[in-house]
Amino acid sequence: MRALGKDALELLHKHASAAHEHIGAQGLVLPETGEVPGLRQLIRESWQRSAGFRANPDNPEAPLVMDTDELEEYRSQHPLASIMPVIHKLLVQPSHDAGLLVAVGDDVGRLLWVEGDAALLSRAEGMMFVPGADWSEATVGTSAPGTALALGRGIQISGAEHYQRSVHPWSCTAVPFHDPDSGALLGVVDITGGATAVAPHTLSLVEATVAAAQAQLRIERLQLAASVADRPVRRRNTGSAAGAVKEGSLYRNSLQLLGRDQALLSIEGKTVALSARHSEILALLSAHPDGLSAEELCVLLYPGDASTMTLRAEMVRLRKILQQLNPAAVPGSRPYKLTMDLVPDSGQVLSCLQRGAHRIALEIYRGAVLPKSEAPGVAVLRDRVSSLMREAVLTDGSAETLLKYAELPEARDDVGVRIAALKLLAPRSPKRAAVVADLERLEAELSA
Repeated sequence: MRALGKDALELLHKHASAAHEHIGAQGLVLPETGEVPGLRQLIRESWQRSAGFRANPDNPEAPLVMDTDELEEYRSQHPLASIMPVIHKLLVQPSHDAGLLVAVGDDVGRLLWVEGDAALLSRAEGMMFVPGADWSEATVGTSAPGTALALGRGIQISGAEHYQRSVHPWSCTAVPFHDPDSGALLGVVDITGGATAVAPHTLSLVEATVAAAQAQLRIERLQLAASVADRPVRRRNTGSAAGAVKEGSLYRNSLQLLGRDQALLSIEGKTVALSARHSEILALLSAHPDGLSAEELCVLLYPGDASTMTLRAEMVRLRKILQQLNPAAVPGSRPYKLTMDLVPDSGQVLSCLQRGAHRIALEIYRGAVLPKSEAPGVAVLRDRVSSLMREAVLTDGSAETLLKYAELPEARDDVGVRIAALKLLAPRSPKRAAVVADLERLEAELSA
């Protein structure tokens, strides 16, 4: 996008300040023309999304969604941790003299690192622009980190263009960070401060830094792949997703099953979408690291009677796909078992729940395991992950966690989750109305 000039910034700030008169208790109320004079279209659209999310423009600060221990564990596991030295050299070090802050967040808008000018860091704490805070559009409304993630591109937000009024003294520039191999969204890099934060050169600087960090991440993966190729393949204990992540295997060798009818398999930076049947086979093998006989796999895979010949034909097709992706990924036989570490996202969720890190588990949890699969073994895995996730949220979740869980397809009609959230919400919380409306809808549907 085009960077903002000084005169344009002053004009935008003036118009945006006036435009805030259109934001009331019911969200953004547009004039009869459907336009807010002087407000950029992308800002107007972001304000509308923010209102739809019921973000409160008068909240003084962003919510803190991770405590210190959770934050440290999550950061150590995150793929952006390895490129922080690049961010530090190109952005953080210069920011100390420029009166700026540099923030790096994950793909859902939670800040993981915030560094820079010491005095500015202290001021930013007042609005909870700190590690562990949620700066997504759904929570704080329009801001550079959250809106850049929503749009999937670099953006500059000046002063009163922020939806939350406590953020009006600040300006910011943010650029999303995509996986250099798969293109998946990994996070966002942000510069926050005064007018300098949205100077014409700032957007180009952040974009160049992100490009350099992506290149560094790609180089590290190639070097790691080369070192793996030079040593015999050996199976490590896959019971600890945290250990696998620290070695980088989560984003090199992973299986995405949650909320998907067809799994995404990523190995050494290469990603392929699997057929429904192949998705089921790898889901089952990843859940049984000691392997399964042909007969055992048949029972778990097919709802009715099926011969092992049918399974063997399917395995031949799967082996051909994996052979092209990476020969080391081809499953062994007698029994069928994975020969390299393959971390399923369902396994990550279970690992986090076992450690009591339910908020991290909820961030990973994008829906039920292969929701349309009728394979008996997949159904058991799906029920186990879903029931443990719900139980953890109901037992230990905050109101925000419960509301986030309620947005999942499987929780659309979950009365218990909404009642629990209602009990935890503050009496004057603007979010209570939406929860009550949901409960009334569910009651009407049940009555009908």
